[in-house]
Amino acid sequence: MQLADFDFDLPKTLIAARPAQPRDHARMLDLTAPETFDRHVYALPECLRPGDLLISNDTKVIPARLRGKRGLAKVEVTLHKQEDSASWRAFARPARKLSPGDSVTFAPEFSAEVVEKGEAGEVLLRFCRSGPDLFAALDAHGEMPLPPYIPREAGADPQDTEDYQTLFAQKQGAVAAPTAGLHFTERLLQDLQARGIRQTTVTLHVGAGTFLPVKVDNIAAHRMHSEWGEISTQTAQAIAETRQAGGRIMAIGTTSLRLLESAARPDGAVPAWSGETDIFITPGYRFKAVDMLLTNFHLPKSTLFMLVCAFAGMARMKQAYAHAIASDYRFFSYGDCCLLTRAKE
Repeated sequence: MQLADFDFDLPKTLIAARPAQPRDHARMLDLTAPETFDRHVYALPECLRPGDLLISNDTKVIPARLRGKRGLAKVEVTLHKQEDSASWRAFARPARKLSPGDSVTFAPEFSAEVVEKGEAGEVLLRFCRSGPDLFAALDAHGEMPLPPYIPREAGADPQDTEDYQTLFAQKQGAVAAPTAGLHFTERLLQDLQARGIRQTTVTLHVGAGTFLPVKVDNIAAHRMHSEWGEISTQTAQAIAETRQAGGRIMAIGTTSLRLLESAARPDGAVPAWSGETDIFITPGYRFKAVDMLLTNFHLPKSTLFMLVCAFAGMARMKQAYAHAIASDYRFFSYGDCCLLTRAKE
């Protein structure tokens, strides 16, 4: 398939600059029936059945954007993948000012050495701190790594520190939020539980590669950045019990879905699992583990729009996005969402 197959016109006025308040008052386009329904996220319990299982991503976004200097030259880096307790791969701007062996200073007693320099502005940084000390330094000197389409002239502000973190966030390591999880509140979780809907989590440390554009016309030639994920024994057991009882598996966001599909066996069983995944889901993919998906509205020509087209059907999603644009739904990370069921094969 060609990249142009996934293009559409989106007015810039529909790109959300702030999330809905309360979070569960975001709009939700319900596509679980042949008809299309305009709802809000707080109506999610009535769209599900007792015995369904919701799986969210419990990764926690770190302040992964750093502003520093190499000598007198200003440098901005955005971490995107941890290599060890002191080393991260990062995107640097302007990368031309950096070479292996250079030192970048972010604050007194907080610096990093450039170990490698790759393509497209990527560098490998080894920090002067490691483990918890490094995360503490990031908390003190870093910024929340908002995606480039959220307009902030001075970068992320204190409100973003709260807004760009989900209710499920527990395990540090993401440099982008699993944004479907941003819609959840404690009250919504209580309503879901009262409805008899079970909840569990997985971990996928989302990388900044999720925002990189697809630069090839033939999408089969695109390569995803790998990300680390984990499915616990408890979550695998909850999935098996739900399947046995006839319940449905619903992924909260594309990150949860990609991890579940990475681990799933051909028969749909999902074992406990951990490791790297660079799964790239496009139309024609046969889904094995996930029955339903709650997800935000994605960028034109993005890998995430390709994923939802694969999940619910390309014609269905193009019609849904046209409806969302005509109805002034809010797009991208801080925007509204849609509820999907897997297309019949």
